Amino acid sequence: MSEAHFPSSGTTALRAGSNPSSGTTALRAAFVLAFDEARPGGPGFVELRDATVLVRGDTIEAVAAGPEGETLAKAADEVIDLGERLLMPGLIDLEGLTDIDHLLLDSWWSPEHEARLEWSESYARAPREVLTPAERSTLRRYGLAQLILHGITSAMPISTEVHGAWAETHDDALDTAHTASELGIRVFLGPSYRSGVHVTRADGSAAIHWDEAKGEAAFEGAVRFLDTVAALGDPLVTGVLVPCRVETVSDAILTRTAEVSAARDVLVRVHATQGLESERTILAAERDATPLGLLERVGLLNDRLILAHGVYLDIHPDVHGEDRGDLAALAAAGVTIVHCPLTNARYAFWLERLSQYLDAGVGIALGTDSFPPDLIRAIDTGVQLSKAQHGDLGMGLLAEYVEAATLGGARALRRPDLGRIAPGSAADLVAFSLSDLRMGAVDDPIRTLVLAGTGRDAHFSMVAGRVVMREGLIPGLDVAALRAEGQRIFEKLRAAYPERDALAGAAGTASSSEAELFPPVFPRGS
Repeated sequence: MSEAHFPSSGTTALRAGSNPSSGTTALRAAFVLAFDEARPGGPGFVELRDATVLVRGDTIEAVAAGPEGETLAKAADEVIDLGERLLMPGLIDLEGLTDIDHLLLDSWWSPEHEARLEWSESYARAPREVLTPAERSTLRRYGLAQLILHGITSAMPISTEVHGAWAETHDDALDTAHTASELGIRVFLGPSYRSGVHVTRADGSAAIHWDEAKGEAAFEGAVRFLDTVAALGDPLVTGVLVPCRVETVSDAILTRTAEVSAARDVLVRVHATQGLESERTILAAERDATPLGLLERVGLLNDRLILAHGVYLDIHPDVHGEDRGDLAALAAAGVTIVHCPLTNARYAFWLERLSQYLDAGVGIALGTDSFPPDLIRAIDTGVQLSKAQHGDLGMGLLAEYVEAATLGGARALRRPDLGRIAPGSAADLVAFSLSDLRMGAVDDPIRTLVLAGTGRDAHFSMVAGRVVMREGLIPGLDVAALRAEGQRIFEKLRAAYPERDALAGAAGTASSSEAELFPPVFPRGS
């Protein structure tokens, strides 16, 4: 066993009662973000310096700083010296992309152009799988690896259905589960399902193409997946229900989703309050409901609901611009909002002041929802946006966003053992390097990381006591091969867009060209 020697920084901050023995691993770091139940003012995070986290099996046994930390390390089976890094709870991403992102293609153009990237009505009647099963599996491996490499230890995966024949299948989700277990990331997983798909008509107008039979089959596969996960008995895989965007799922299937969720005590993540024309207008016209009204009507508005985005509530200036009770309803029901600051910024739909949500008692977790799956950049974007919205540097507190990425996600998942470094908690940890000259000076390690760093500064992570990333590498993963295959798959996906373009067909051409759909930032020279 090797010993690490850090300068003393005081007495023990947190400690379990038992003595360390064989089968333990001591993680030593210059900075540790620990959770202290006895913190003055109430339980919460505390910063320790030159500290040790003792892990036994899949659980944190003790946390200590100074001489007590050195004692823990000396008695451990193994010591991992992380040096000048910030060791913190593993990040929880409840909109974790497991895909080749389409944001490169659809976040730059006008609504008129963007409409051409939806399915045409004719395509929706006979869609196809753009990728082979093997390519879809590689795509999911690519996405899960990206999550790990950006410091995420728990994820609720999301992928696009744009390139599929309809929606994710039972077998798609099972492949994701197997890959997640192999790589070592914790997932809360289910195949997404829908009854309809957004389409662009030949005249350029928007609609939803419905196929109830496909919706029923997809839902049945999602319920069957819950049974499959139970049979797997894998502690890294938890089954959840993930209906697609609420306006594309029928009332009948949403109601059955609520019934299964209640009967099995299963979490549900649904995309709602994400769009105006694409959601609120459609629901008002076709189903006589607001998004929250629909969720309440079908029985989903409860503490098992994880609501992706939560942007267009009554307080938003594009809706009513005043509080008419949406936040109170969410808080009373125990719903958690998954806030995705980076995606919000890129697609220009803003959460109307995070402080209002927190003051109302609404649970907040974070998600990435696009590439890169970088919660550090998301936190920074959210903080800066909050300051700008309030016109006040004292708003958008960094602590609130860090807590959302850890404790908030854990609460949404009903897993109090996640999102914290404390005795008895799961050994899900990530360490971000602060030693690069480009990181600048270190005062408060969290501020330095968020202001000057990114998720790519994650160099080490552990999930359930297993090291899943060391020195920025995932053991056994051929990064070069995965990158090359990911590029090839992306180009194949990109090439499939023209065949779905409704407006090209209206113009009398067989299809549009990739160059027309995706012009470069600057003209390409010869």
